[in-house]
Amino acid sequence: MAAHCKISSVFRANLFKDKVAIVTGGGTGIGKAITQELLFLGCKVMIASRKLDRLSESAKVLQSQISNKNAQLDHMQCNIRQEDQVKDLISTTVSRFGRLDFLVNNGGGQFPSPASDIKLKGWNAVIETNLTGTFLCCREAHNQWMAEHGGVIVNIIADMWKGFPMMSHTGAARAAVDNLTKSLAIEWASHGVRINSVAPGSSIYSETAAANYGSPEIFNRSIPGIPAKRLGTVEEISAAVCFLLSPAASFISGETLKVDAGASLYSTMWEIPDHNRIPAYKWETDNVDSNNDNDNGSKSKL
Repeated sequence: MAAHCKISSVFRANLFKDKVAIVTGGGTGIGKAITQELLFLGCKVMIASRKLDRLSESAKVLQSQISNKNAQLDHMQCNIRQEDQVKDLISTTVSRFGRLDFLVNNGGGQFPSPASDIKLKGWNAVIETNLTGTFLCCREAHNQWMAEHGGVIVNIIADMWKGFPMMSHTGAARAAVDNLTKSLAIEWASHGVRINSVAPGSSIYSETAAANYGSPEIFNRSIPGIPAKRLGTVEEISAAVCFLLSPAASFISGETLKVDAGASLYSTMWEIPDHNRIPAYKWETDNVDSNNDNDNGSKSKL
């Protein structure tokens, strides 16, 4: 998004005045939209990413877009797979801004591949980024600040409710984060911590995602399977995140909000070709060894 573009929000101005947030992967795609809206609402935001050059360029653009005098932005390099770097991200944010109210775990990554072709190195990289990285960020935010002061965490996952063909590694990791969200919502409730997840549909279009997958056409092919018959926007994910961070969601914890226009209920993009590779089981065709006959002459089935 260019610097001259206007940023806005459906929420009231200064909703997050004096609040501090960390947004991992906050310089591109969905993470950038979340950062823009938080800044518009008066939040102080630390964005983090593994690639410092791209993060620094995004930070310059985001800084130029700030229209709320209460908002502040900072950025730092962090590979969320590295425990020491995650610890440093949390401690630096608290030192810089004096507190930590919100954590948005948006950082992640994956690549399309049949499960049979995924090498262990690629599998581990995706699991460590999407699951272990999210866990480390949650744990350190809790241990370094939220255990004593409370806070709100939102994890960005994915539409994996019908499985995730061609993305089995990230489907497994995101499903695990869905369960992690539920577990932490119970463990940390007495510490004043709420934690929820947002699951964007696979039809949320962003220039970053289109570049990662090689072509915007991959998104357009999904439109027939979307009840709204259009693609979703990054702003629609950002609005869902800001809702869950806000006092309007103060009685919501341990939940996952799907933002997919009902696509997860409607259909799947995955087509299975006609085949006869899974034969039916029938009693009358079951071959049973005659030696397993019961004394009364009947055949044992198991």
